[in-house]
Amino acid sequence: MQTCDFLVIGGGVIGLSIARELRKRQADASVLLIEKEPSCGAHASGRNSGVLHAGFYYSPDSLKAKFTRLGNERLTAYCEEKHIPLNKCGKLVVAKDAADLPSLDELFRRGQVNGIELQAITEIEAKSIEPRVKTYQRALFSPRTSTVSPLQVVNAMQEDALREGIQIQCNTAYRRRNDTRVSTDRDSIEAGYVVNAAGLYADKIAMDYGFSEKYRILPFKGLYLYSDEPPGSIRTNIYPVPDLRNPFLGVHFTITADGKAKIGPTAIPALWRENYEGFGNFNFGELVEVASRGLGLLTGAGFDFRRLAMEEVAKYSRGKMVALASVLAEGVAERNYHKWGRPGIRAQLLDITKKKLEMDFVLEGDNRSMHVLNAVSPAFTCSLPFASHVCDHIDNAIG
Repeated sequence: MQTCDFLVIGGGVIGLSIARELRKRQADASVLLIEKEPSCGAHASGRNSGVLHAGFYYSPDSLKAKFTRLGNERLTAYCEEKHIPLNKCGKLVVAKDAADLPSLDELFRRGQVNGIELQAITEIEAKSIEPRVKTYQRALFSPRTSTVSPLQVVNAMQEDALREGIQIQCNTAYRRRNDTRVSTDRDSIEAGYVVNAAGLYADKIAMDYGFSEKYRILPFKGLYLYSDEPPGSIRTNIYPVPDLRNPFLGVHFTITADGKAKIGPTAIPALWRENYEGFGNFNFGELVEVASRGLGLLTGAGFDFRRLAMEEVAKYSRGKMVALASVLAEGVAERNYHKWGRPGIRAQLLDITKKKLEMDFVLEGDNRSMHVLNAVSPAFTCSLPFASHVCDHIDNAIG
């Protein structure tokens, strides 16, 4: 049986960042991180868009607003220190018609309140940034938005964690709680304190500790379609004005760290938690659970789940994805979009009592364990200050 002062479950960017912050604060403490896959970052952390968001989307009173600006600064500095390539291409948010202008104004207001560098520009100014862009009358430009390879970031953090004395044990899956012990598929671990950063399974683990009573993970599949055009064909990320009532930003152009364009993502309801491709990782129990929860959302949900599901499933069509992207830029042709990227699954938290998607980070815990229940986009951007926030809660809990 192994022993440790702190056990972190989950080797994504959040788990790694929390483990490193714990080690930084308590240099004499033993920190063990377990990851069920052969390597860290195998799920959301290594499959996300790689966008370092600026922080103007989020309600000023939210944790996301608090951590995104600081996270952008700290993660940008980290990438520069580690010589990880950054594409500082910025982001345009465009309006398709007059109906989008009030929401565009609201985004600008949020940016000002959140202390984000954001420029309100004309259509002509937008075209000087990206000649192919389409917008109605005006747009917003975020110069602080950039892109990076997320796996390079995860790998650098893993190397740092090992160098700092954190023990990382891959191919080790959580099975159950036995009082102060955690049983894995390899052995038992006697842990002084448990931090649950298990993403798609965070709610399941939290329930073993008496938490997540009103919360369940609802998985959504994200797909990107890659352009065959040469790097630099589109210069900057281009996003539509989002529906601020839900946490998804709509189909947009993301420019990768090496200058290639991709369109997406989808937010297709997944049929089980790791429903990436075909019947891989098939889990019948999860299929029944997720399907019944989806059916329950067809009536009385705090958002239009039926419309969302139908719109998103339609995006399995390349033609549909390209058509949505063509609203944002000129010269977008289906013949240039053939390759789908690796699917990602968003571990979106659902409040089952209110039938409402949680829009912000959610933590629950006590003096024995802390559970990161909702760490969806922009969690990658927020990872470093969010880890500090989690550790503040742990410090308060254990006195």
